Amino acid sequence: MRTFLALCLLALWLPASADQRLFYQPLNRDANVTPAQWQQLWRATVAQGGKTLIVQWSAYGDSDFGGAQGWLADSLRSARAQGLQLVLGLYMDPAYYQRLDELDGEGLNSYWKAQLGRSLSQYRQLRQAWQLPVDGWYLPLELDDHHFREAERRDALHSQLQAFNRQLDKPLHISAFSAGKLSPRANAAWLDQLAGLGLTVWWQDGAGTGRLPALVRQGYEQALPCRVGVVREAFRQVSAPGQAFRAEPAQPKLGGGCHAEAVFDLRYRPWAQGVLPKN
Repeated sequence: MRTFLALCLLALWLPASADQRLFYQPLNRDANVTPAQWQQLWRATVAQGGKTLIVQWSAYGDSDFGGAQGWLADSLRSARAQGLQLVLGLYMDPAYYQRLDELDGEGLNSYWKAQLGRSLSQYRQLRQAWQLPVDGWYLPLELDDHHFREAERRDALHSQLQAFNRQLDKPLHISAFSAGKLSPRANAAWLDQLAGLGLTVWWQDGAGTGRLPALVRQGYEQALPCRVGVVREAFRQVSAPGQAFRAEPAQPKLGGGCHAEAVFDLRYRPWAQGVLPKN
């Protein structure tokens, strides 16, 4: 407790601006965080300038983190009580990226339709049972220009997201990252088209994963239209390809400019150290 209070004091001292929009990726191990620790964590987040918490998912495979009366729902009620707005994530398939590698054409379209169906069911469950006031919904199925490099795939995705978005009562958020398979201009046009559906579209800056060289990432970012936001990665990946993901905290590279910015992830921010396990 003494260490945690010291971190809270550190959060109060640090300049507040970077974390107005902050991602939080729930993990089952976070069930060990006590209600008092959650309250203090959210209080420190607000002290850092936090306004909106984007929760990456509320169901991950078979886990719903305790459901409407579980630890995640309770912690988010505490976040609301501290003044944070919520963008609540829907359903995530743990095999999502593997399935993208395996499928093409109609197989991918059918898989995506099924995943949107799972997220729509989760949306209805959240509204009926969790009853958390939210300002938006987040679709955890991240996009990239490798699996969606073909125009036909992007067109099918566009239609599916358009139909899905019409069934929601609040704005839908979605994010994408660049794998270098589309040109910066073509990638920007694609994300701008998705934003044209009324979606809140986020582009991940890739600084933490380092998949692309810094100058290449910069080119992708500079091509983005202003209405596409940028997610600043506050970590540095230390695991090798093929290994279980491991990362260490790093200062997010805030760019300013015309883009809305969000920080990924709460787990790597200074005031969460010693409370939320990193890996």
